Amino acid sequence: MDRRSLIKNAGIAGVLAAGIAPAVHAQAAVRWRLASSFPRSLDTIFGSAEMLSKTVKALSGGKFEITVHPAGELMPAFGVVDALQGDNIEMAQSAAYYFTGKDPVFAFSCAVPFGLTARQNTSWKDYGGGRKLLDDFFAKYNFKTASAGNTGTQMGGWYRKEIKTVADLKGLKMRMGGGVFGEAMQKLGVVPQNMPAGDVYQALEKGTLDASEFVGPYDDAKLGFNKVAPFYYYPGWWEGGADLEFFINVKKYNALSEENKAILDAACKVAATDMTAKYDAWNPIALKKLVAEKTQLKPFPKAVMDAGFKASMEVFAEHEAKSAEFKTIHQSMRAFQRDQILWNRFSEYPFNQYMNGVKI
Repeated sequence: MDRRSLIKNAGIAGVLAAGIAPAVHAQAAVRWRLASSFPRSLDTIFGSAEMLSKTVKALSGGKFEITVHPAGELMPAFGVVDALQGDNIEMAQSAAYYFTGKDPVFAFSCAVPFGLTARQNTSWKDYGGGRKLLDDFFAKYNFKTASAGNTGTQMGGWYRKEIKTVADLKGLKMRMGGGVFGEAMQKLGVVPQNMPAGDVYQALEKGTLDASEFVGPYDDAKLGFNKVAPFYYYPGWWEGGADLEFFINVKKYNALSEENKAILDAACKVAATDMTAKYDAWNPIALKKLVAEKTQLKPFPKAVMDAGFKASMEVFAEHEAKSAEFKTIHQSMRAFQRDQILWNRFSEYPFNQYMNGVKI
């Protein structure tokens, strides 16, 4: 196995433990900037960008460095795609569905309603053709993607009032990630609001927002949503496994040496694994704390889930009728998902169902 393959497939710990020093010492130093769509306070998501930077520096012996900048420092949270397209930055960290105003296809790179779980998302992208389809699409915006970590299945968000029926959604002003989910919720009478996470607390407090979904217990607690909206619903059927991503400027990436490409590829994998592990470790602890602080935890009624599914399928069909590219990627994802659901019936679903009913 050559050095590039070894670095690409090994984590930082394995590379350093083996004493493998990439041959970068004769190369000129490389300095990149990464603009995130997230605030520094989110040590899960923004922490993934910091882990990327740390890993790249360690693997390159300091010859390749990436400085990371939170939302608003270099540009607004939602300005990163335009910056990449204009060759103004080398990398970004964001959620692709923030940019469905440019094209609804963006949503598939992060999450769509009743879509893939975290593991299914990774598998579809890496071994089901999803990454190639999406990167072919993103080429027109001058970037390629790598996972920055997956949140896992998200919560259904915070509400200032109870949601007992589908009718309770009508007129609800709700912050959401956007994209196909927003269109489906509009069919149910919701008024979608797309705003950075850092602006949500004040909007809920003032009543200019009635509800907000973000991620899950750990991040939501850090943002203080439980102090201004008492009802916390689950599950987030629009984000079965939201994939946050690194957007990498194609021209800048192609200009890297083979060694530095391998280093960057490996560092992305390290950062992605780290983020997802943090969510799995910290969400249950945060959820217990939120409940102890009188958060009212509630499941969405089945009628609401059913209405959401029906509305979502209508939105998918509408976009398929307008865009061959949308249809190709959507059908690829659903074909992969059908096989995953089949396998899950005989693997994790019965195991988890049993474990949820026993005392350990």
